[in-house]
Amino acid sequence: MGTKRQTSSGLPEQLSFGWAERGRAGHGAGSDAVSGAAGQVVEQLPSAEERTRALKQDLMEKVAEEANLLEALRRVCANKGSAGVDGMDVTELKAWISKRTNREELRERLISGEYGPAPVRGVQIPKPGGKGVRQLGIPTVVDRLVQQALLQVLEPIYEPTFSEGSYGFRPGRGAHDALRQASRYVAEGRSMVVDLDLEKFFDRVQHDVLMARVSRRVKDKRMLALIGRFLRAGMMQNGVCVRREEGTPQGGPLSPLLANILLDDLDKELEKRGHRFCRYADDCNIYVKSEAAGQRVMASVTEFLEQRLKLKVNRQKSAVGHVSERKFLGHRLLSGGELGVAPQSQERLKDTLRELTSRSAGKSLEEVIKHVNQKLTGWIQYFRMARMKSLMQDIGQWLRRRLRCLRLKQCKRARAIAQFLMQLGESKDSAYKLGGSGKGWWRLADTPQAHRAMSLRWFKETGLTDLEAVYLAVRTAC
Repeated sequence: MGTKRQTSSGLPEQLSFGWAERGRAGHGAGSDAVSGAAGQVVEQLPSAEERTRALKQDLMEKVAEEANLLEALRRVCANKGSAGVDGMDVTELKAWISKRTNREELRERLISGEYGPAPVRGVQIPKPGGKGVRQLGIPTVVDRLVQQALLQVLEPIYEPTFSEGSYGFRPGRGAHDALRQASRYVAEGRSMVVDLDLEKFFDRVQHDVLMARVSRRVKDKRMLALIGRFLRAGMMQNGVCVRREEGTPQGGPLSPLLANILLDDLDKELEKRGHRFCRYADDCNIYVKSEAAGQRVMASVTEFLEQRLKLKVNRQKSAVGHVSERKFLGHRLLSGGELGVAPQSQERLKDTLRELTSRSAGKSLEEVIKHVNQKLTGWIQYFRMARMKSLMQDIGQWLRRRLRCLRLKQCKRARAIAQFLMQLGESKDSAYKLGGSGKGWWRLADTPQAHRAMSLRWFKETGLTDLEAVYLAVRTAC
């Protein structure tokens, strides 16, 4: 084949299918508008009557439109991700769909209602804090393409109907928006929270209950059948394919929307009762003014979830308490609605930094600092709304001690330690005194010699992020 020219999206020109590129607002948190083929769905349904008529007959035609498939391809490739059970990755997906026969066959199978997904690849990842594992299901890249194409058609239909209290996996909304609203509720005097935890939510979703909610607005039987096949697709793990009778495993583009469709019933019930709440996916907090009110709400909402939606509330993790005693999206709320960092999030950060600064990893100090900086930059950006100046000071001191400990151990012997310290300006007597000390590495890292030689200024010159300075800069900007 000859050399292909690239379009502005980075895809081969032959993949454009004659489609002129449209706006590129992304899917997910931070996107303010639905774009491309997804946006066309809204534009082409100007009235409620026309929308209802379209829902009954031609949704799969919209899914299979070449423009919609190309937009789905762009987003799947941008998200990258692991290969499914067939081993095909996103790079190979571009080559696969560039073949006209593959494209046409995919479109025909979608329109005819004959498309069937492959089993998902089961992957278990540890939960934060070592508390069990989370089950993921990785679809093949072709199935991810189809799910993304479905999402782009379904999202504009459902998005206008979702509650204002729902923030997870929605365009133009994110965790920080949920935290701002929670802060306002606490500032209004609602200092007690009903903290609901759904036990293994994505693994426990009842397919018939979910499909009943989907079918309220979608009447295209081909689309309903395809969504049902994705829900029931087997999971391949350790060479064995297990059929799934419940659950919508995390890992595919469609799962977050399906979760919001199911839990929208909870949102509407809470709105009907006049409650103030914030929900981010399956993490829901309801803000009340007294513990007695909170206990009543906990009992009634638990009954609704278990009887109406067939979900199980984790009674060990769910509780009614003061907002400062509970966490929401890694934060805790303080008096007056201010945000702080939850103790669990602080420990999680320390656990990660311990792993990155391990003295047995065999990495240079420069390499360790590079990975530490990447972690800290993202962490501070996420928690930028929280009040944590003193926390940054404490973490910074603790981190520098760990890095001093790492650097001293890399010297290994007393003479090498002394020479290293002398290079940094320490006197010969002082340097050899430390090098010949019988103290352990952790204690050596906290000695006056180590502090003078590997000072805050030295760490800045070495490239370590100044936590307090970065936090104050980010805090001022937000």
